[in-house]
Formats: sequence, C-alpha cells, structure tokens
Amino acid sequence: MQTVIKNTDEKMNKAVHHLETEFSEIRAGRANPAVLDKVKVDYYGAPTAINQLAAVSVTEARTLIIQPWDASVLRSIEKAIQTSDIGINPQNDGKVIRMIFPPLTEDRRKEIVKEIAKMGEDAKVAVRAARREAMDKLKSMKKKSEITEDDQKDGEKKIQDITDKHIKNIDSLTDKKQKQIMEI
Repeated sequence: MQTVIKNTDEKMNKAVHHLETEFSEIRAGRANPAVLDKVKVDYYGAPTAINQLAAVSVTEARTLIIQPWDASVLRSIEKAIQTSDIGINPQNDGKVIRMIFPPLTEDRRKEIVKEIAKMGEDAKVAVRAARREAMDKLKSMKKKSEITEDDQKDGEKKIQDITDKHIKNIDSLTDKKQKQIMEI
C-alpha cells in the first residue's frame, strides 16, 4: 500500500513540475532565457539547444543577448528563432543577437492569463487522474484480500490528503503567475 501512495505522490509531483516548466516558458514582456528552451538550431545536422551553442544573458528587463561561442552559427541561431513561435524578431549585429521583448498589451495579458488558467486546470486533471488510479488500485488490493478494509480507508485518506496538497500548490502557482502577468 505504501508503494501505491509513494507512486501517486511522484506522479502528482511530476504534474506540478511540468506546470512550473510551462509557466517558465511563457513570454511575459520580460526577457527570460527560458523562452528559448524549445528552440533548436541545426548545428552540423543535429538539432541543438541554443544554450549549448551560446551564452544567453539578460542585459535589461526587456533585452536578451545571445552570444555564440562559434561565430559561424550566428545565422543558424537567428533563423531558428525566426521560424520558432516566440514571435520576436532577433536583431543580428554580426557578433551577438539581441531580442527586444515588446511590452504586453492589456488584451494580450488577458489572453495569457486565460492560458495560465487552462494550464493550471490541465495540471489538476493530471493530479486527479493519478488519485483515481491510486484509489482503483487500493480497491483492487482490497478485493484480492491483499489489504484490509481499514488499510484501504487509511490509504484513501492519505491519497486524498496528498491530492489536496498538490491541488492547493497548483492553485497557488497559477494565482502567482496570473498576478505576475497582470502587474507587468
């Protein structure tokens, strides 16, 4: 029974971690190197992450500087950013690439807040699915007489407590991110 609870907690932690990763990739009008995490550059035939080819730094609140270690890859990085869905046009000066993030409009902020709410809801769905799976597993174990009815009730209570903790965490992360977007 302990393994069921432990596995459920791990699955729920993964859902929360995935949500945090998605939130870090949201372009919120501020320069954030995480927006480049999904962008891959064709480097000698292999798709490679930008942070493996260049130093990525934030110089000002809205400016991201990409300085490749190998100058020959500058054009490839620029092309990869242009073809990505970031929506920012990189500026290449021959040595570095500058990405200037425009301030968000009120409408765009509201759209992002809706996207954040949807991501939070998706994470809650994943947590609830892990809970349902664990509850079914406990019922199955009770049916096979592997655990007693008291053990089943105790396990269900522990799983519900873990679920409540993760749902509360997701709500907190979602609210924090939404406030951050509306304050920018």
